[in-house]
Amino acid sequence: MSLPPEKASELKQIIHQQLVKMDVHGRIREVLAETIREELAPEHQQLSTEDLIKALRQRGIIDDVMKELKFVTDVNEKVRTSAPKPATHFVDREPPLLKKTNIDPTRRYLYLQVLGGKAFLEHLQEPEPLPGQICSTFTLCLHFRNQRFRSKPVPCACEPDFHDGFLLEVHKDILGDGSKMADATTMLSVCDPVHMVLVKTDTFGETTLVASYFLEWRSVLAAENGVTNVAVELQGVGTESKVSVGVLNIRMEMYPQLSKTLSPEIINTQFALERQKTAEKERLFLVYAKQWWREYLQIRPTHNVRLVKIFAQDENGVNRPVCSYVRPLRAGRLLDTPRQAARFVSVLGYERAPVIGGGGGKQEQWCTLLAFLCRNKGDCEDHANLLCSLLLGFGLEAFVCVGTKAKGVPHTWVMTYGTDGTITFWESLTGHRYIHRSINPDDPPLVEQPKPLYPYRTIGCIFNHQKFFGNCQPSDAVEVCVFDLHDESKWKPMSGEAIKSVCPPGTVSSVPPFPPLCASTIDAAVTSNEIEVQLRILVSEHRKDLGLSTVWDDHLSYLLSPALAAYELERTTGISAGNEEFQDAVRRAVPDGHTFKGFPIHFVYRNARRAFATCLRSPFCEEIICCRGDQVRLAVRVRVFTYPESACAVWIMFACKYRSVL
Repeated sequence: MSLPPEKASELKQIIHQQLVKMDVHGRIREVLAETIREELAPEHQQLSTEDLIKALRQRGIIDDVMKELKFVTDVNEKVRTSAPKPATHFVDREPPLLKKTNIDPTRRYLYLQVLGGKAFLEHLQEPEPLPGQICSTFTLCLHFRNQRFRSKPVPCACEPDFHDGFLLEVHKDILGDGSKMADATTMLSVCDPVHMVLVKTDTFGETTLVASYFLEWRSVLAAENGVTNVAVELQGVGTESKVSVGVLNIRMEMYPQLSKTLSPEIINTQFALERQKTAEKERLFLVYAKQWWREYLQIRPTHNVRLVKIFAQDENGVNRPVCSYVRPLRAGRLLDTPRQAARFVSVLGYERAPVIGGGGGKQEQWCTLLAFLCRNKGDCEDHANLLCSLLLGFGLEAFVCVGTKAKGVPHTWVMTYGTDGTITFWESLTGHRYIHRSINPDDPPLVEQPKPLYPYRTIGCIFNHQKFFGNCQPSDAVEVCVFDLHDESKWKPMSGEAIKSVCPPGTVSSVPPFPPLCASTIDAAVTSNEIEVQLRILVSEHRKDLGLSTVWDDHLSYLLSPALAAYELERTTGISAGNEEFQDAVRRAVPDGHTFKGFPIHFVYRNARRAFATCLRSPFCEEIICCRGDQVRLAVRVRVFTYPESACAVWIMFACKYRSVL
């Protein structure tokens, strides 16, 4: 890569400053004198360059210089797409191999270092982990302008030992300005914060969201030497959103250094103007929403019990318009079809927001997308928002529906509105699709009505990133709902301009940008083998406790693979294929007079012991695992299907064959 003369001289100047700062010349003189004095024999009066380089390398001086001059990052922190365009997604790989980051000298970077934490008082009594011992860990996930990073996991402690550096490219999205190096004034207008999410992973691999924080990085633009240190106090999430969970020490530095810094007054004025502008837009939207709600209640008094949700609290307890939780999200090459997107969302874990104490009340917490993806699990609202965003990205007209399931349990799901008027419901927790055909309550009794297959009972409102409709039909029962969104007597719309004023794009708002999806880090074949080996051991031990021997049939185990692949294909596409070949192969593998039994089961986690305990609860599976008889042969096959964000579908099939004895 050839540099223009002014850039080359600037780079030489930076290297020279670094060498002077580290006093490299003085240290070389010391090593030279020491080497001549100690290591040269009297007959060798000449000192070669190789000897000197060797001496410098032995004392670690070359390594010190290279560390200071190179940015070294983890491959699993970020892999960029072709420079100089902004990254569209990052690839995460294990094991973590050190690799030089591809730095574009025509771009400006923010080097953000996390230099340890303190006051994580919940872990005050945490014992020091022994070498090799599995312990709970903290992982810090970052997102900034379409770039994602992840720190190395560190053991949970009162003062966690974070020592990671992240190189964030600061670029403009405006066409034409994208290739220019951003100056201080340009960067001041980049109002995206660095979103930091802290996740705790326990010894069983279960993840918990600890904190979600938006770091205002632009204070570094006023730092005299281009470096600033800040102590970031992290607050808890949900019911603990006002409680401090710990402090992170962060150092920020601009590369290359700014030739001209801004005054703190200018930066503070910019922050104040942005806050004022955002607050005014949010205030006007609140006034409009109150007026809209009053009008909605005047249509019918019973509307006050319908689930019409205009605002929802995020993990930090901040009220945001529901429309801001959805926007078109393109998955690059990670997902190919809308149905594959639905399958991906369904294999992300489901967990209701935690509540301290009893009472059975549902804690509301609509997570920001980064918090949901980093934790790899969330409530039904998080799943529905992500699925709706992905379907919008695939060019469909999709809406999130807010209503209830059986027994009046609040629920959210997704709906797509076809160009021919076809209404399809998508259940984000299972990936199932249902065609909606409304029942006309005025039809005579003899007219055959469609039987709804979906589990939804009532619907209060639907929304996406541009539209919001409140259901004002006489009944809010889903089966009699007519989805004619242009008929204001059935669906009361909100002003599109009002929604646009508080929801990106086209607004300076407190709503965080969406992060890109990242590719899976899981090796499907290796993980499948590991789980299968563990299950074989567990089955053998279980049978040994019952006084039974275990003989495995490897050929029969292999024959189960096509069935598992067919099950996953059916879950993704709704098409069943390959069953005839599977049945034919099994018939050939099972001799006359023998009986074959098989039991498939599906999980979204990779814990073999937990899966085995679940399997034993099924009488069909237990019958296979504990099979008694003549010439009993057992088989087990595991197939892991990977999806973005390291989500996976795990299919397990247990089988046995034995001689039938009457």
